[in-house]
Amino acid sequence: MAPNFVPIKIILFAKTFINTLQFSCSMLDKEEFTKIRKEMDALEQEREHVIQLSRDIISLSKRIIYSINRAEMKEAASYAKEIEAKKKELDRVKVSLDVNINKVAFQEYVEAVSYFEYAKSGNIPTKASLKVETDDFLLGLCDLTGELGRKAVYEVIKGNFSEAAKIRELVDEIHGEFLKFNLRNGELRKKADTIKWNLQKIEDVIFDLKMKGKLK
Repeated sequence: MAPNFVPIKIILFAKTFINTLQFSCSMLDKEEFTKIRKEMDALEQEREHVIQLSRDIISLSKRIIYSINRAEMKEAASYAKEIEAKKKELDRVKVSLDVNINKVAFQEYVEAVSYFEYAKSGNIPTKASLKVETDDFLLGLCDLTGELGRKAVYEVIKGNFSEAAKIRELVDEIHGEFLKFNLRNGELRKKADTIKWNLQKIEDVIFDLKMKGKLK
């Protein structure tokens, strides 16, 4: 008995019909998913940009402090100018992160720029002038007191006893203002507690100078 052959035209028609039927029966908007994938790719690029900017700011912060401690104010000024540009760029990027590296960057920025301004003019910049959030400003100031404590020791080594005493007064002022806050348990509370210990270290240095008659 001769085999039954299905005409090729019928087969092609059947395949086309099935593909059309499958496409028309899709319950998802494929174009929408394509758009979502593009949005997610763009968001990931922005996220990586924020992380890199944050790392740059943290690195520059350390360079500023290192330069000041070595009395290299020209280099510190150059880094300070660079960190301002990076910070402005970070301010413009609005993206949610699953890490807090951008918050750390703002806090490091506050510490470094405040330290630079103090070394340059003897003043601490305001929150408004730094254009940062309140918690970042306060956390940055907490870190600053630790760096000021180290600077006080450096000044004593160089024989600048009056400058060490001036630093003690500044840290004491910062400590006094923080005591007026009603801080809940958290990162800010923990860091605020370190101000007391940083102040104590400086006061021990000042007390030693007074005992040796090097400071009135």
